[in-house]
Amino acid sequence: MEDSTASSGLVADGMYVHALLRYPVKSMLGEAVATLFVDEHGADGDRRLALLDADTGHVASAKNARLWRGLLRCTATADAGRVTIGLPDGTSVAADDPGVDDRLSRLLGRPVRLIAQRPEGATLVRPDPEKLLELGLDAEVGGRILRIAQATPGDAFTDEAPLHAITTATLEHIGVEALRYRPNVVITTPPDYRPYAENDWVGRDIAIGAARVRALTATSRCVVPTLEHGPLPRAPQALRTPAAENRWDTGGHGAQPCAGAYLAALAAGVIRVGDRVAIG
Repeated sequence: MEDSTASSGLVADGMYVHALLRYPVKSMLGEAVATLFVDEHGADGDRRLALLDADTGHVASAKNARLWRGLLRCTATADAGRVTIGLPDGTSVAADDPGVDDRLSRLLGRPVRLIAQRPEGATLVRPDPEKLLELGLDAEVGGRILRIAQATPGDAFTDEAPLHAITTATLEHIGVEALRYRPNVVITTPPDYRPYAENDWVGRDIAIGAARVRALTATSRCVVPTLEHGPLPRAPQALRTPAAENRWDTGGHGAQPCAGAYLAALAAGVIRVGDRVAIG
């Protein structure tokens, strides 16, 4: 029988899906899953909820670590479309609980509202991540206002693309856990695969299980991977290493530290842990 990837012009070279992750609430810890349906809207159940800052109107994001790094002390999981938020004190609250806004506002020290529909022109604050590492997470650091999800149809609260992938080669080189970079797909690579090779995927088609995606750009990194993630301590090397080794201008804002690749689905499908990955 003819190999479907070979007949489509894609080449499988020993890569496969190591892990699949989704993050039901933006900037909270997420969950590993065995299967993940992806389409033009991104990954099913991924970043479908977010907190809106009642004072500023911006979407809450741990990129603005001074205000929102506490979100990474919370975990969001989804079961049959119902999202539950685990709080640092060990209790939990359903996303549709009438008291969820009050509980999260008290936790974060700011009035917030949990929303499921992305406002038109939704934005978040992205302080300069390297300045945050230099001056401290509570420093008043300049940066830019990022309009989110411009490449993602629907209501998902993704940043610059519907999907994100990273390789074990890059993670092992930097020496950090995959969840710090908040990917949807972690791809196991052969021993000789070089770190940051995701840069070379840009503009190419990739078959991952039953889905077919295209790599849009290398993923510029913010301060989030360096922060405490639940019980995990801070990891400054998650930004400092790619800053020293892999800088790319991915969106007209100058050379940024990059690790991983942003993706968009060309053909919807289900991805499973262990699926083969083939790159055109």
